Amino acid sequence: MSHLNTITKPSCFKHLTEKERYQIEILLKEKKNSKEIAAALGKHRRTIEREIVRGAVQMLNTDLTYSFRYCADAGQRRYHENGQKKGAGLKIGHDHKLAKHIESRIKKDKYSPDAVIGEIKEKGLKFEVSICTKTLYNYIDNEVFANITNKDLPVKRSRKKGQYRKVRVSLTNLRGTSIEERPAHIENRTEYGHWEMDCVVGKQGTSAATLLVLTERMTREEIIRKMPDRTQASIKQELDKLERRHRKRFSQKFKTITVDNGPEFLNSLELEASVRDLGKKRVKLFYAHPYSSWERGSNENANKLIRRFIPKGTDINNYSAEEIRRIEHWMNNYPRKIHGYKSAKEMAA
Repeated sequence: MSHLNTITKPSCFKHLTEKERYQIEILLKEKKNSKEIAAALGKHRRTIEREIVRGAVQMLNTDLTYSFRYCADAGQRRYHENGQKKGAGLKIGHDHKLAKHIESRIKKDKYSPDAVIGEIKEKGLKFEVSICTKTLYNYIDNEVFANITNKDLPVKRSRKKGQYRKVRVSLTNLRGTSIEERPAHIENRTEYGHWEMDCVVGKQGTSAATLLVLTERMTREEIIRKMPDRTQASIKQELDKLERRHRKRFSQKFKTITVDNGPEFLNSLELEASVRDLGKKRVKLFYAHPYSSWERGSNENANKLIRRFIPKGTDINNYSAEEIRRIEHWMNNYPRKIHGYKSAKEMAA
């Protein structure tokens, strides 16, 4: 007999609907038994019996005794709860070593989920199972982990890319060189030595301790220095220290620096002037367009990483120079997706 000539009727299973559950509740109140209800709804008697057990709730009678009665709302709720438990088990299963590694990287080391998974793949770390970034985000959303939640993630939201427009250079910065005059090859990030510079400020109303942040465009190497205030004098002092430290190598390490139009950067002649070779320039400064922070995107992303350790509204005076160096070290060793999860330190080597 071929499969086309079978005499067995095909099975067609249909779950009870919410409407049918309310019909069951009404029929039970009319003293109908499960066989009669099954005939009225066109269902099997065992289907009705199982549903009555599923939706049974304990109720208080007028004589202060308790009895169990069928409630359609309870049956529908438990039906949905049971439906959510279906499907394959968690892929991470019983790999407690992987779970602890993920929790430590996110909670202690402040890694993003993508950085955790990328580092595992790039370094070839071995665990019983492997999961992707999307799966890890799903696990965190569903609170699979005991010690991490979405609150432990630095950023978790999707935003549409904004529509930006260029505006002319600030009238208060007529002496500065616009980013429009910056050589095109710098935009391609193929040459080391082109930096972006910005300041990270602390709590308002405190003695204005500030961080000077320099980000190298090709490798994303970071230099962070703590300053007593947000003035050009303090910035010049830090650049002077860097020039004295690197000596002749300074001009190779720092070829250009792109900054915004903040008042602390406006005197380009002073910041460009060498402290070792008087009368000569040590570096070339370019100024981004006002209100165009995306033109220093690497710098802005670096500031977000710093905020994982120094949240907005925090007094930077409370952080020692050693703590700032630890943040700089962490950023230079952080696995970057753009580098195939290699760190800035590895890329600059």
